[in-house]
Amino acid sequence: MTSEVASGAVEVVLYHLSDDPDPVLDAYHEASRRMAGTAGLLGNKLLHALGDPRGYVVVSRWSDWEAFTAWEKGAAHKEQTAPLRQFRDTGRDRPFEIYRELAHYPGDRTGAADLAHATEPATELVTEPATDLVTEPATELATEGA
Repeated sequence: MTSEVASGAVEVVLYHLSDDPDPVLDAYHEASRRMAGTAGLLGNKLLHALGDPRGYVVVSRWSDWEAFTAWEKGAAHKEQTAPLRQFRDTGRDRPFEIYRELAHYPGDRTGAADLAHATEPATELVTEPATDLVTEPATELATEGA
């Protein structure tokens, strides 16, 4: 099966739960220190759910799918993310989601003229089904954590 899929940045969202924000914050900082300098990692952030005081997500942004999967399959992956693993929300069907950026606009645009700065999605020909993009690391993330 052949499909056209936009190439570009990938964001991985990991869901966590805790009654106390301090250990989550400490674990997030430690995992982030361990991941410093990881090839393809553009950054990450910790978010606290406004609708659920126990809910947290870590969003990591990667340069592309290949960089993320190379890291996810690598030996350092489990050690780097170990501090957060105890907070993983295992009550969800999947404690993570993976998203590929299709398009974006800069946050500081002021008018229609700034639309010229919006990114158009780049495309590449993918010969495997699009579902393969999430099934390969999904098994790893679900059993080992990211």
